[in-house]
Amino acid sequence: MNTRRNPKEGSKRGVKPAAASKAQPKSGTRNQGNKTSNHKPGARPGAPATTTTKTPAQIKSYTVSEPAELLPYLLKTITNKGRNAVKSMLSRGQISVNGKPVTQHNHQLHPGQTVTIDQEKHAEAKEMLGLTIVHEDDDIIVIQKDAGLLSIATGEDNELTAYRQLMEHVRLTNPKNRVFVVHRLDRDTSGVMMFAKSEAIQQSLQNSWKETVKERSYVALVEGAVKKSEGTISSWLKETSTLKMYSSPHEGDGLHAVTRYKLIQANRHFSLLEVHLETGRKNQIRVHMSDIGHPIAGDKKYGAETKAVGRLGLHARVLSFVHPTTGDVLTFESPIPKTFLKYTAPAPTN
Repeated sequence: MNTRRNPKEGSKRGVKPAAASKAQPKSGTRNQGNKTSNHKPGARPGAPATTTTKTPAQIKSYTVSEPAELLPYLLKTITNKGRNAVKSMLSRGQISVNGKPVTQHNHQLHPGQTVTIDQEKHAEAKEMLGLTIVHEDDDIIVIQKDAGLLSIATGEDNELTAYRQLMEHVRLTNPKNRVFVVHRLDRDTSGVMMFAKSEAIQQSLQNSWKETVKERSYVALVEGAVKKSEGTISSWLKETSTLKMYSSPHEGDGLHAVTRYKLIQANRHFSLLEVHLETGRKNQIRVHMSDIGHPIAGDKKYGAETKAVGRLGLHARVLSFVHPTTGDVLTFESPIPKTFLKYTAPAPTN
């Protein structure tokens, strides 16, 4: 099954630190007992402690009869609550599928699964900043990251990162849960990226990355008018003592990097390129665009002179890969940021 999902359909959690374009099966059984003993203040000495038990009215279960996304299914099933109230129940973890809490609005339901609705309010999850979860299952989490958010920490203990927020997210259901980094996006690059939910899945993905990833493409807003409609850039990348990457003039001197690009649209000031990576080296696109005389807009480190867009003009648009457990090909596509389209719009003709 080849599943193409748009990050716009994901569960949006929180506000963003920088402007950017917006871009599931689980199993188990929920414990419905949850009995607690509570001796009330002021109770008669020697009186039996009261016991509170969740009543059937507080917890209801439904069997899915046909394929559907979770939010539309809930809106049809929970007839006594409005759309916002149902969405709040999702965010608080009051909805479970086969016993596991699910917060994603577009979680795919399959016939035979059990959806459990707990009417009792749970503690609300902390809002996430600068990211949207677009897919989550037992093995992986796929997110849309905004420009300005770090993927992982750079050394500061209190830095806000995608990794840190996702770690808090998975520990809501079990304090022992963790997430693991599979690949990274630069702080100022927006777009689709993936995390693993176990070390075994992380190692499986990283060890077979070249075979697992079927497509990984970006859109790049670059300075100047790119003349060739498409091209391939190949070089050997090395790193300076100041951590800046560059293309070595000598073949075989460094890590081989190959980038393919195709022109989407352009004017005399900027060009919008579709970029495909055949290798995944550090700062590869940024170096290669600079090499052909068209640095990424806003990328002062690699020679850009413009600051018009207020961010780095690089967006991870498509990530397509073989799921490490199911073997399905999953494809996640994020729309091109509107600012990229605006700055590369062809000049009007008279």
